[in-house]
Amino acid sequence: MIDHLGITVADFDASKVFYDKAMAPLGASLLYMVPQEYTGGAKVGGYGRDRPVFWLHAGKDKPKDHQHVAFTARSRAEVDAFHAAALAAGGKDNGGPGLRPHYHPNYYGAFVFDPDGNNVEAVCHAAE
Repeated sequence: MIDHLGITVADFDASKVFYDKAMAPLGASLLYMVPQEYTGGAKVGGYGRDRPVFWLHAGKDKPKDHQHVAFTARSRAEVDAFHAAALAAGGKDNGGPGLRPHYHPNYYGAFVFDPDGNNVEAVCHAAE
């Protein structure tokens, strides 16, 4: 149902470092930077596996509202690797890898806070 989404970040370069590392275990990377002549001078970049689906947009101030974004992992090992990579990139733990059976029996996820305090998750819905 969602084609793509974006969040505003206070420091685009710091967020790029974080997301470059956190997305790599999920097979995703920065695929496109919008030329700044089309963005009013702001840095805007899109991440994805085969097309940009998650966008970062540089803002002037630290966002006041925190967002929650969950990325699909293709395996539980990808969830584990995402969590480790995100922590190594400076993210703060918000729930280590594990089952969340209160959602459904095979919900395996991990949560971290990004540099702006957004709750970023990787989740695998497949049975082990």
